[in-house]
Amino acid sequence: MQNLAIFASGAGSNADNILHYFEKSSTIRVNLVVCNVPNAGVIEIAKKNCVPCIVIDKITFVSPEQMLSILKQYQIDRIVLAGFLWLIPSYLITSFRNNIVNIHPSLLPKYGGKGMYGMNVHKAVAENKEEITGITIHLVDEIYDNGRILFQKTIDVDAKDTPEEIAHKVHQLEYAYFPEVIEEWCQYGLV
Repeated sequence: MQNLAIFASGAGSNADNILHYFEKSSTIRVNLVVCNVPNAGVIEIAKKNCVPCIVIDKITFVSPEQMLSILKQYQIDRIVLAGFLWLIPSYLITSFRNNIVNIHPSLLPKYGGKGMYGMNVHKAVAENKEEITGITIHLVDEIYDNGRILFQKTIDVDAKDTPEEIAHKVHQLEYAYFPEVIEEWCQYGLV
């Protein structure tokens, strides 16, 4: 059994999708949701799905002793970033080398890096009149959006698409592919 922790900062739609995907799995279980925003929607999603949720502050997050103790308590093997906006500290990357995965709402390396998340990405795609965009699922290293790419999927962007319309298209890709890629990553490593 692979035990996952989902780290999320926002509404939690990807976390909800992942929780539902694995709820009947005999090989992968979500044991914990970690959130860094006290009133984020993902907290209610965790409760609704009967998954423990811990809200952390920056002091806890940067403390190897505290954070690793929490993850050990829940027997976490792998970490899934689903809209988690803090840079992962090097101690966590070292402790979970090749065992932290993230989804990014663009075709990396385009529109990646600090500050490039959510609507910021979709606005940049629209402003630069990109003809395609998509998602990138990648391993996490010490630099924002830099780790080894596991999967990319593209969609066409119409010249008239608003950032909100682009976001909707990208979210559909996230929901369709993120859980499946997580499953393959857990079962086959993909590294």
